[in-house]
Amino acid sequence: MLVLLGFAMIAVFMVLIMTKKLTPVLALIIVPTIFGLFAGAGLGLGPMVMDSMKSMTSTAALLMFAIIYFGLMIDVGLFDPLVKFILRKLGNDPAKVVLGTAILAAAVSLDGDGSTTFILTTAAMLPVYLRLKMSPVVLTCVAGLANGTMNILPWGGPTARAATALKIDVNDVFVPMIPSLIAGLVVVFVFAWLLGLQERNRLRSTVPEIWGDVADPSDMFDGGAGRGGSAAGRSGSSQPAGKPGTGGVAVLERTEILVEGTETDSNTAMADTALDPNRKTLRPKLFWFNLGLTAAVMVVLVANIVPLPFVFMVGSAIALLVNFPKVKEQGAQLVAHAPSIVAVVSMVMAAAVLTGVLNGTGMVKAMSEWLVQIILADMGPFMAVITGLLSIPMTFFMSNDAFYFGVLPVLSETAAHYGIGAADMARASITGQPFHMQSPLVPAILLLVSLAKVDLGDHHKKVLWRTAVISVVMLAVGMLTGAIGIG
Repeated sequence: MLVLLGFAMIAVFMVLIMTKKLTPVLALIIVPTIFGLFAGAGLGLGPMVMDSMKSMTSTAALLMFAIIYFGLMIDVGLFDPLVKFILRKLGNDPAKVVLGTAILAAAVSLDGDGSTTFILTTAAMLPVYLRLKMSPVVLTCVAGLANGTMNILPWGGPTARAATALKIDVNDVFVPMIPSLIAGLVVVFVFAWLLGLQERNRLRSTVPEIWGDVADPSDMFDGGAGRGGSAAGRSGSSQPAGKPGTGGVAVLERTEILVEGTETDSNTAMADTALDPNRKTLRPKLFWFNLGLTAAVMVVLVANIVPLPFVFMVGSAIALLVNFPKVKEQGAQLVAHAPSIVAVVSMVMAAAVLTGVLNGTGMVKAMSEWLVQIILADMGPFMAVITGLLSIPMTFFMSNDAFYFGVLPVLSETAAHYGIGAADMARASITGQPFHMQSPLVPAILLLVSLAKVDLGDHHKKVLWRTAVISVVMLAVGMLTGAIGIG
């Protein structure tokens, strides 16, 4: 009964958010509550959810103050030079921009932290996407693909969990999987290029003004009057640069529809970044201070010597105090970032309902035990391959801790009877990480879609099948190289 309820709950949740019948926050609250009552939890649902929510509070604090900090840094213009550089190097070709997004996300993912990767990637690339009228869903898709693939790094978490659970050295798990990692990244870049080509074709037909005569796309930040002269002058038009009908690049209005179903909001700090080079929040004289402060925050994050939420709390306080010394300005900045904060923190808290019901009612345990039972009969020699395939859906619907410490040891013990080593099982188990990172139970992905103002259902439609392909490719390459054996 619990197995059926568990799978039905997950299926209903996914259908509701992907068909947009409910927002993710409402689906995360309502669906588990109803199924929890069917499971007989009754008034016990409250304690289950509160226990789960306790583990989410530090994550919510981290995401809240990270949004404030990086939102402030964008508002004051810290990332404007980076955006100019990206535009100058990549031009206004969507294919190059999307590929550049994948490369940037993969590079930043080397620190092993998804939240940091998504914050920095969004901060750097979202202004470019909005400026060129590209779909932010493409940004979240590509960033999710790159970060999920890189998540098998030893310091990323899953690989260390698998090694710890099976009592083997983490290097024995990761090193043989390097060819799989490289293959996964190649597939990510191929997907990124194809998505970029799709955006290029779409924009050519829907936003032809982007393909005008602007020689240097970074001139957009100077209102089209950069070192090459005005966009209007080069296109032979007397209309203001960036307005429809000119040969220049369109300058977006705050309320202008960017892509179907996507709209900027003047109160949404992360969606308004770098669109206005004359915004009142710019602090060019404090550029080096803000750069130094951000570098210090990043160093402390990587060193992991202070709890991450506290790092962003202190960083946000210092950034507010120095850049906006007046109390009225400080309050205005906090209010400006409120929509993004509410969106991501509410989703993290709502996710506690789903995880609380899954764990508290015993659904997760029942589902994992059922899956183990149905594959033990005649599939023994293929246990490593089966584990790799199971890791795709199972790590999406349960936490990494539940899978690696609860399910993997059982699978590994069974595989040992068929001559399959623990290291093979551990390697296979991490191939599902690209898919896992898209789960609504992963706070980092909630942060990504919130910062980019993308609906989680839209993100899933574009990213899930691609991450499944990447996971299967990584598993297949692991088998071909001998890293994942067959008994």
